[in-house]
Amino acid sequence: MVNQMKEFLRLESAGGILLVIAMFLAMIIVNTGLWPLYKGLLSIPLEIRIGDFEIAKPLLMWINDGLMAIFFFLIGLEVKREVLEGELSDPAQVMLPAVAAVGGVVVPALVFTWFNYGDESAMKGWAIPTATDIAFALGILSLLGKRVPASLKLFLLTLAIIDDLVAILIIAIFYSVDISTLSLVIAGTAYAILVLQNWRGVMRLTSYLVFGLIMWAAVLKSGVHATIAGVLLAFTIPLKHPDGKEFSPLRNLEHDLHPTVAFIILPLFAFANTGIPLDGMNLEALLQPEPFGIAMGLFLGKQLGVFTFAWAAVKTGVAKLPKGVGWLEIYGLSVLTGIGFTMSLFISSLAFEEGSTNLNADRLGILAGSFASAALGYVILAYALGRKKKLAATTDEEAV
Repeated sequence: MVNQMKEFLRLESAGGILLVIAMFLAMIIVNTGLWPLYKGLLSIPLEIRIGDFEIAKPLLMWINDGLMAIFFFLIGLEVKREVLEGELSDPAQVMLPAVAAVGGVVVPALVFTWFNYGDESAMKGWAIPTATDIAFALGILSLLGKRVPASLKLFLLTLAIIDDLVAILIIAIFYSVDISTLSLVIAGTAYAILVLQNWRGVMRLTSYLVFGLIMWAAVLKSGVHATIAGVLLAFTIPLKHPDGKEFSPLRNLEHDLHPTVAFIILPLFAFANTGIPLDGMNLEALLQPEPFGIAMGLFLGKQLGVFTFAWAAVKTGVAKLPKGVGWLEIYGLSVLTGIGFTMSLFISSLAFEEGSTNLNADRLGILAGSFASAALGYVILAYALGRKKKLAATTDEEAV
């Protein structure tokens, strides 16, 4: 369990660094005369056709609807394992990050609404500042090295997992359009077969992946966002062998997918969705209600929501602070959860069409809010952990 956690954090931290590189690469390409090449690459049409059935989308949508379904599949695997035998299986361990995660969704949404209430078009993006990018946040946290207590990392990890679950529900409920009943029936039938396979103890991953692919295609055609299929498929993958053998399909898949998601899928998504032309992008543009609402939702709403809900939970006796962690560390981590980046960009791509004025403005707000949260969160945590280290050293000297 400990080795798995270390491996997870190592991959996520390295992935956060790659996300930053991919983002800056996209920004450089778009703003150095290569914009037509970038746009042309992402507009390349790709299609799959079997008889009368076809899926025809540009490369950008294959990345957002296809590769991101694999990302959500991995999230689903992690959530199932954590719920059945990990940190999420202990209610006492989950309570504080769960309450904090709720605050980290509600307050940013209210902050965004405060700036954009009455603008029907802008209000489609209310959920954009509610997300936390676990890879980016862990990447910043890793810069502080061994000074970071394991309990603080676990708090962030658990909060981010719960945050992702909420994001999945938001996508399923609020960002699904033009529902096709026939496609949903096909998807439901495929999912029923997957559940039956799990119940009967089928261990062949190929069988799960075949019906999972059918479910993904049906969900894509149904109007419900296709990434939901990735999560549903993950929940049917067996964690343990029915005969008590050590072989675990879920663990094997999770281990195999982590490097692919961290080092390929998420950086590719960041590259494809952060190419923002900077022409006309200035302080005045950022201060428009929509991008400013997103930036403030991430930077101010996240830290207020996470910290105040966590404080209330502890003060009312509902939860306890993690071992070896003080309120300043919790506040620094609360600021760090304002790094929306990948998840915020993804929700933005669902809320608005590619090339729309809203989408470009949103990306500016996401980047501003995320980087402000990363910078301030790092400074606060560096100070808090540095002070704790000095106090510990002083105590040791006095003891001697």
